[in-house]
Amino acid sequence: MARIMGIDYGGKRTGIAVTDPLQIIASPLDTVPTEGVLQYLETYFFTEEVERIIVGEPRKHDDTEAEIMPKIRQFIADLNKKFPHIPIDMQDEQYTSHQAKRIILQAGIPKMKRRDKSLVDKVSASIILREWMEANGKWERYV
Repeated sequence: MARIMGIDYGGKRTGIAVTDPLQIIASPLDTVPTEGVLQYLETYFFTEEVERIIVGEPRKHDDTEAEIMPKIRQFIADLNKKFPHIPIDMQDEQYTSHQAKRIILQAGIPKMKRRDKSLVDKVSASIILREWMEANGKWERYV
């Protein structure tokens, strides 16, 4: 089986998470500068098989579209053009950054390391991926 990838696209940084090849566990992979994310993915896809990409869909508290959505739509168009063989889904990412910060705090990560925003981005990507897996019946096979 191939991996599934989760992406938390941001204006400056993009968090990336992947499943294991059996698609059981969603784990943070990396955070990369947004302007270099396509190159990073091209390199990653050269060594790892990914069968699907899940991109976070940010919403405001009133459930309207976040300001970054036009950039995310362009990013998805660029992904489709560069990797047409990989299907792309979107997953609501509301509150994932808050969840990620709570998880990092509960994990006992030292205060200085918790200030690293890139850690939050890749943990957020893993939450987006896990929530997609739960919503699509991938998670319950093993729980």
